[in-house]
Amino acid sequence: MSAWVVPGYTELRELGSGASGRVVLAVHDATGVQVAVKYLSERLCADEGFVRGFRSEARLLGALDSAYVVGFHEYVEAPGGAAIAMELVDGVALRALLAREGGTGPEAALVVLKGSLLGLAAAHRAGVVHRDYKPENVLVAADGSSKLVDFGIATDRGSTPGVAGTPAYMAPEQWNGSPASPAADVYAATATFFECLTGRKPFTGGNFAELALQHLDAPVPDGQAPEPLRPLIRRGLAKTPQERPENAAAFVSELESVATAAYGPEWEERGRGRLAALAALLPLLFPSSGATAQGTTALATTTFPDPPPRPRWRIPRVLPAGAAALVVALLLALAARAGGGQADDAAARAVATTSALPGTPPPGTDPAPGPSPTSPEPSSSTDTAEPSVTPGETPDDDTPYATPTSPGDAEPTATEPTSPSSPPSPPPTTDPPAPSVSVRAVSVTSLRQTGPRAAEAVVEVTTDGTGPVTVVVEWFTSDTKGTPGTSDGSETFRREGATSYTLTIPHTVGGSGCYWGVRASTDPSAANGSSLQQVLVRRCAA
Repeated sequence: MSAWVVPGYTELRELGSGASGRVVLAVHDATGVQVAVKYLSERLCADEGFVRGFRSEARLLGALDSAYVVGFHEYVEAPGGAAIAMELVDGVALRALLAREGGTGPEAALVVLKGSLLGLAAAHRAGVVHRDYKPENVLVAADGSSKLVDFGIATDRGSTPGVAGTPAYMAPEQWNGSPASPAADVYAATATFFECLTGRKPFTGGNFAELALQHLDAPVPDGQAPEPLRPLIRRGLAKTPQERPENAAAFVSELESVATAAYGPEWEERGRGRLAALAALLPLLFPSSGATAQGTTALATTTFPDPPPRPRWRIPRVLPAGAAALVVALLLALAARAGGGQADDAAARAVATTSALPGTPPPGTDPAPGPSPTSPEPSSSTDTAEPSVTPGETPDDDTPYATPTSPGDAEPTATEPTSPSSPPSPPPTTDPPAPSVSVRAVSVTSLRQTGPRAAEAVVEVTTDGTGPVTVVVEWFTSDTKGTPGTSDGSETFRREGATSYTLTIPHTVGGSGCYWGVRASTDPSAANGSSLQQVLVRRCAA
C-alpha cells in the first residue's frame, strides 16, 4: 500500500526518513509555496501517546509568530496518518557548522545566541518552554540568519512533566525534575553559545550521573571563552535559575550591551556575514541543492543529511530497562543530595486539520469537544534521542533522555508526560526485541587536524540489517607512527534504522604526542574488528 499523502500537497522529494517517520519537500498546490512536511510513521500513528505529542508540537508551533522560529502552516490528521506542514528553511543545522569548523568565532557566536534568544523569547511570551535547545535545533540560512526548530518536548511554563532535555545542555533544575521555566532555556542557549566560542561543550561527563553532577556542582568554565564574553557565560550558566536572566528577552539586552562594548556597533553585521560564509561551505546540505537524502535513525530520532532542513524529529520512546534503572537511581541520588476518552466513529473517520489562523487555542488549553477536532490536544511526552545510552556507556552528549511513565515517553530528552484532565496512564509498554544485526565493516575514512588542538574524524559503518549498533570512537596521542599511544578520551554512539552510517566527530586534543590517532570499533564486533588512523601534526622530538 502506498504511503498516505497530505491532501493538497505535491511531494517533490524526501529530505530524510527513519523509524519515527519521514520529512519531505512538497509544494502547496493552491499557492505554489514550497514547504517541509513532517509525517509521523504509520506504526507510531497507532499509539495515541505518540499522536498526542505530535499534535502538541503542531499546536505549540501554531501559537508562535516570530521570524526566529520555523513557521507553522498546517496540521493534518486522518485515518491514514498525521503530518505537520511547516516553513521550508533553506539552510543547515548549527551542528553541521560546528562539526566542520569546531567553533564559529565570537561575533558569529553572538549572532547565534541573539537569534536563539529572540526565538525563545517568542515561545516564553506564549507561556511555552522549549526544554531541548541545542545546536541540532538551530537552522542557519544562507544569509546568516537563524531559526529555532523542533518543539517536540516543549511544555507549558510551570508544568512538571518530569526530567527532560539533552544532557549536555540541561540546566541543573532540569535534572531534578523541577517545574519548567524559561531560565532553563537560557541555560541551554548559553551552553550552545559556549560551544560556538570554544568548539566544545561546557561539561562532558563520562556518563549520565557524572554529567548531572558537573551541571549541578562544577564551576562554570568561563575561562575558556574570550575575556569580554565571560560575564555572559557566567550569567547564562549560573547554577540556580534565580542567578540567570529571568527569560530570553531579558538576556538579549545584556548580550547587546556586552557585544557592542567588546566588538563595536557593527558586530552583528560581521557575525551574520561569518555565519553565511560558514553555511556556504556546506551547499549540498541545503534543501535547494536537490541532494539525495541520507537520513538515518538513532532510536526514535530521524537524522537528516547532517543537518537537514529540519533537525532530528523527536518522538517519544520507552527507555530500555537498564537505562530506566540508571535514570531512577540518578534521580534518587539527586533527591538525597538535596535533603481521554476515545473519539466517536464519526470523528475517527473525519480528517482533522489545524491551520495557523486566528482562534488557535493557546498552549495548555484543550480544544472544544466535537465530532471533528481542529486543534491539537494538550501535550503528552514527545522526546527524541540521538544515540541511546545504557548504563556504563559514555553518553553522546546530544542524546535526549527521559524517565518512562507512560507509552509515548522518551529517552534522552527527559519527559514524564501526563495530562491533568486524563485518567491515570497505563503502565509503560515495552518495545519489541530489536532485530539482530551483523556489522560488515567499520572504517575511519578521514582524520584531519582542524585547529591547534582540534581534530575531526569521519567513521563509516556498514551492516547487514537495520538493528541497533554501538560505535565506540577512541582518541589517542603518540610519538610513534603505527601505535595508538596514550588515550585522549573516547565517545560512544548508537545507531539503528539503516544499513550504513557516517559519523563526523570533532574532538579537542589534550595530549602532547606528535601523532593524533582515532580508533573505531563496534558492538556487535565488525568483521574487520576495528579501524585505526593517525595524522602527523608536527615533527616529533629527536
